[in-house]
Amino acid sequence: MPTLAQLYFKTAIVFLVIGIAAGIHMSISGDHSVTGAHAHINLLGWVTMALFGAYLAFAPEKARSRLARIQYGVYTLGVAVMMPSLYFLLKGNPALEPLVAISSLVVFAGVLLFAVVIFSNKPAQAGEAATMATE
Repeated sequence: MPTLAQLYFKTAIVFLVIGIAAGIHMSISGDHSVTGAHAHINLLGWVTMALFGAYLAFAPEKARSRLARIQYGVYTLGVAVMMPSLYFLLKGNPALEPLVAISSLVVFAGVLLFAVVIFSNKPAQAGEAATMATE
């Protein structure tokens, strides 16, 4: 499995732990005001990152590209900033709204970069080309 795919899975599991901890905290405290942050941590952090990792595991030639590494950095930075800023915005800190907005745009840029990775026409490896020629 490509290193970048493994990195995505490791990062995803960190966000899953954080998301579950946030959910447990909401249940224990009875304060569900941060449900939106909890959902975003699980969806953008755990699910989306795991899907990015799965795709790159099946497309190892794309996982080795410089663009894929840049995309990982952009997306991860966006999610890592957006999650706590959204959490504290929902806890009553309206001054964080610009940070949530900016980090949301960074996350979106990361998604757009992943779309470029997926749609790029990176040439097949020599072994793949031979396999495709015989099919």
